[in-house]
Amino acid sequence: MNDLFSTISQAIIDTSDFVCGVPEFLLLIGGGLFLFVYSGAVSLRRFPWALRELRKKQANDGGKQEGQISSFQALMSAIAATVGMGNIAGVAIAVAIGGPGVVFWMWVSALVGMTTKFFEGTLAIMYRGKDTAGETQGGTMYMITEGLGKKFKFLAIAFTIFGMVGTLCFMQANQLTESIITVSGIESSFGIKFGIGVAMAVIVGFVILGGIGRIAKAASRIVPVMVVLYFLMVLTVVVLHYDLVPAVFASIFEGAFNFQAGFGAFVYVALTGAKRAAFVNEAGVGTASMMHGASKNNQPVREGLIAMLGPLIDSGIVCTLTSIPIIMASQSGLALADDAGLKNALGAFNMMIPNVGQYLLMAIVFFFAFSTMFSYSYYGLKCTNYLFGAKNAKYYNYYYLVMIVVAAVIKLNLLVGIMDLAFAGMAVCTMFTLIALAPKVKEQMKIYFAQQAK
Repeated sequence: MNDLFSTISQAIIDTSDFVCGVPEFLLLIGGGLFLFVYSGAVSLRRFPWALRELRKKQANDGGKQEGQISSFQALMSAIAATVGMGNIAGVAIAVAIGGPGVVFWMWVSALVGMTTKFFEGTLAIMYRGKDTAGETQGGTMYMITEGLGKKFKFLAIAFTIFGMVGTLCFMQANQLTESIITVSGIESSFGIKFGIGVAMAVIVGFVILGGIGRIAKAASRIVPVMVVLYFLMVLTVVVLHYDLVPAVFASIFEGAFNFQAGFGAFVYVALTGAKRAAFVNEAGVGTASMMHGASKNNQPVREGLIAMLGPLIDSGIVCTLTSIPIIMASQSGLALADDAGLKNALGAFNMMIPNVGQYLLMAIVFFFAFSTMFSYSYYGLKCTNYLFGAKNAKYYNYYYLVMIVVAAVIKLNLLVGIMDLAFAGMAVCTMFTLIALAPKVKEQMKIYFAQQAK
């Protein structure tokens, strides 16, 4: 029996490694590039508009407003979900594998992801539906049924099934537990891990059991603070080691276009950076559409413009902040391991800010992990709501909290493989929908920008 389980487990892991490699990369980046060109480079041309729209008060939308939260809260909640372990551990692994050049391709991927998020945010408002309690809801599943029609409902059901699995936050809970044990120096045991898991579940439960309103309020307060604190932490590194800064950015651009090792090596670096950024910002996966669909906003393009700022912050700014101390430490002699992302990051920050660096980063990791766990619970709740009705959706939160404790005490290889496959399934459903409904978005863009130009 054990041999059979091991065989099945390894098969799932191998399948996940394949599907979530080049195929998923081509789907997310290739689809994003198509939308970038089709939209007339909206993430570049309309970027100033996005900043302007974010500063507007929600009351400017006018008319009867459906939804539960403001556009700003929707953006902060979506960023809370995407700014997590991937922005630290994932970036550290990418730099270890592909070198400093991967950072440039993260920037390129962020630009593409901004366009994809624009389409997600726009369609999330254009095609909202009602749940069994009569509450307005948004997300890929409603884009499909309201935009593509009932004949595609099977695709909406598939998305929600994948969503209930993919948003369980096993990685965040497990890695935060391991980080606490590592930094504190306490001996690892089942009892210690279980205790940490219970503590995490209590903290998360206090927020998520209060509903989307409490999640949005927590995210709108936590996200700006944690990003600013992280910026100040990296700024400290830059000030302390200002003489290393020119070499860091020189290595990023040189590594991004280094053909000395051959064209294959260049492609590998580009793929590594772009893929990491795509996985971090989740553009095209459909998670953000569920949050932006809850916005009290009746103007689809305005929501799309605000939504597209997400990848700029998580894949553009936060990933760059992580990369700077890691590249500095690497150039100063720190050996980076290909499979120890968080350990690489902790070591780099401790080298750049001696004695306290790892503790400061641990505090940031704490906020990053919890902010993700708050928002991901809402995604799973929305999927449960769609499948089983509003009356039964509340039970998902209790299941979610139990899974946090489970994640704290078990090994993750198999579960992460399952979650990655679920994310890939969500991406297939979402990207198909975004591309199919792209002409509808373009129509709305013409109307909106013509009105704004008057």
